[in-house]
Amino acid sequence: MATVDSSVELEGATAATGDGLTHSMRKNGRFVNPWPEWCFPSATKGMKMMWKFATGSGDQSNIPSQEVLDTTLPIVTPDFSSPVPEDGMKVTWLGHASVLVQFENISVLTDPIFSQRAAPFQFMGPKRYRGPPCSVQDLPAVDVVVISHNHYDHLDYNTVKDLQKRFGEKLCWHVPLGMSAWMKGMGCENVVEQDWWQEERVKDREDIKVVFTPAAHWCKRGPTDDNLVLWGSWCVIGRRSRFFFGGDTGYCHGFKEIGKKYGPFNLAAIPIGAYEPRDFMKNQHVNPEEAVQIHQDVQAKQSLGIHWGTFKLTFEGYLEPRSRVKEAMEAKGLKVEDFFTLDHGGSKVITIPQTEPSIEKETAT
Repeated sequence: MATVDSSVELEGATAATGDGLTHSMRKNGRFVNPWPEWCFPSATKGMKMMWKFATGSGDQSNIPSQEVLDTTLPIVTPDFSSPVPEDGMKVTWLGHASVLVQFENISVLTDPIFSQRAAPFQFMGPKRYRGPPCSVQDLPAVDVVVISHNHYDHLDYNTVKDLQKRFGEKLCWHVPLGMSAWMKGMGCENVVEQDWWQEERVKDREDIKVVFTPAAHWCKRGPTDDNLVLWGSWCVIGRRSRFFFGGDTGYCHGFKEIGKKYGPFNLAAIPIGAYEPRDFMKNQHVNPEEAVQIHQDVQAKQSLGIHWGTFKLTFEGYLEPRSRVKEAMEAKGLKVEDFFTLDHGGSKVITIPQTEPSIEKETAT
């Protein structure tokens, strides 16, 4: 599968083209957000945020003891033995943005992290307060891994090595522009690098399409590599099943474009946490109300809340994302059960009606 780089290299303020879609955009060789309202927090706000983290000022997370967490935010052993129905999907939350989705005889893993810390070293950096519900060795067969961007809580060195060691050439990695060299340096054999709106078929599965789609975020792993890698969301589309993975994102118009082109989705995994203080996090991470808007934008029939309850990254109450999603659904007159959360390691089966459109019909439109 060939890599196609269709990103726009320009000094202008827009990356919109005649197809009505917002495309990726570069300035001076680095990716930038094409959304007019997007801006990175100022250095002053960054210093204030660091001070708040150091002093705990404004921190409302209130993460309790492990004994209390076992009751309020339990970890359960994933049940990988139960069958995936032929007329449905099975989704298992593995913590943070790591989700295993099984449908149509394929297993897709998103932004996997099984390490204890989201950092370049395992002796410093954000540490899990809820551990992984299983190990890489416990996973069933995984066919595809999609990576939304290269931040340490979404692209984990040890997990990538362990997955590649376990599954080898059978595993196909779908990654953003600019990430292929890093993945291949880790020994990953089947790496497909994609730009926004680029469609690729899964290796040996012509009936499954993987599409990289927009998001509002940024990338960085070292001191000088800012935004050399693209970021985004993913759509995985089968004969009757459609899955959307939001990755890590602020709110942007791109989600309406995704819904119009590829929706409705049977299942979406949408971030709901790491959003306070709002003046610093707004452009980087959606809050629960914006997550519900994404749920509507992409035309998701059901959505799973992710990117919460695992690492202490920001200052909102540790259970607040879950309760605020329910409140936001109620406020919009939507069915609360259509935007759900799971225990760490918990699963849910999504039933798909026989009338769902096929991938062939989508490709032809």
